[in-house]
Amino acid sequence: EKNLKLEERITMLQQQNEELRARIEQNTVITRQLSEENANLQEYVEKEVEEKKKLSRTNEELLWKLQEGDAVSPVKLPPTSSTSFYRCSSGNSSPAKVTTLRR
Repeated sequence: EKNLKLEERITMLQQQNEELRARIEQNTVITRQLSEENANLQEYVEKEVEEKKKLSRTNEELLWKLQEGDAVSPVKLPPTSSTSFYRCSSGNSSPAKVTTLRR
């Protein structure tokens, strides 16, 4: 009778052991998947950070060019002028009439 109880206990423990091994294997698969996803997300974040830095540098460069362009601009339109004349950059010597709106 004692041997029967021990054999039942052994069988039960073997089943638990198999279940735990299956759970370990399943957790290992999930861990690998999460590690891959984490690596992909880190790569994505690094690319986004680099893109943000690039856009920031471009923005700063454009702002600098805009400020420098304003500082060295030789011709400024009078604020009360509603009509101005410009020469065409194509080499045409006739002036082009441009109407500017008052703000």
